[in-house]
Amino acid sequence: MTYQSAAGIVLLLLSLSSAYAADLDRPDVNAFITTMVEQYDYDRETLRDILGEAEKKDSIIELISKPAEKTLTWAEYRPIFITKARVNAGAKFWRENREALEDIESRSGVPIEIMVGIIGVETYYGRITGGHRVLDALATLAFDYPPRSKFFRSELEHFLLLVREEDMKATDAFGSYAGAMGRPQFMPSSYRAYAVDSTGDGKRDIWNDWKDVAGSIANYFNAHGWHTGEEVTSLATISDRWSGPFPKNVLKPEETVESLSEMGVMFSTALPGDSASQLLTLQGADGDEHWVGFHNFFVITRYNHSVMYGLAVHQLGQEIALKVRGDAS
Repeated sequence: MTYQSAAGIVLLLLSLSSAYAADLDRPDVNAFITTMVEQYDYDRETLRDILGEAEKKDSIIELISKPAEKTLTWAEYRPIFITKARVNAGAKFWRENREALEDIESRSGVPIEIMVGIIGVETYYGRITGGHRVLDALATLAFDYPPRSKFFRSELEHFLLLVREEDMKATDAFGSYAGAMGRPQFMPSSYRAYAVDSTGDGKRDIWNDWKDVAGSIANYFNAHGWHTGEEVTSLATISDRWSGPFPKNVLKPEETVESLSEMGVMFSTALPGDSASQLLTLQGADGDEHWVGFHNFFVITRYNHSVMYGLAVHQLGQEIALKVRGDAS
């Protein structure tokens, strides 16, 4: 590549990112600073120094405006995450961290396949943790993305508190375009609420310590009501007793095992009839796919509010577990 072409690409990328420093004198930014000072006793000058280093990036707004879960079908989404390479990488990760993962599983009741499924989908076992400064992402979305500014201002608050609590440098933290951090891709509020020190070294390190990562994920699942030993999903078929259109996919079960069976949904489960359940319909490669999601499935979707995400995590974890057990035998 010539110097001229390389320089041209750099200039193009810079123009696409449209980065420019945050305006500390904007009324909404100034009001945010005042809130942090009054509610959390944050030093005003320290806060102005931190926010003064934030860069607004239009590219972040473009990315969050079209997430894959909302633009892809299941037939397009699944092959991104359920691949031979990712399954092999997950099996290797499992074998290399078996002792730590088994310890977390025994203490938490959250299966290893769920933990490795989350890490595999979120960051490909640490390979893809995001190249955006968390400060830039959260400041951009807090002040220049009206559809979700309230949410991201709250996350910016949590991030700034985390910086103070963990003695971090705000500009050192990198993550996704939405501000999710580290190997488990925790938002700042989740980091503060659910990250744990699984190694006993006094640190909650979700960037470098796999045992802290796995323990934090398991803690998140337990806090959101994971039922140890219960099923997650079941493949379903629809009998001629079904009438009317299929319901839209939702993130909370509205039926039971018994009610779905009575409506003509055929599936296999050992759960009792009154167990919370929901019919899910996705556009697969060969037409509609039907699944029944149980309570634990909807716990997975608390991590990322997407039915396709929940199914990808579960299926990836299952494939990895089969690979590990097959290799062992």
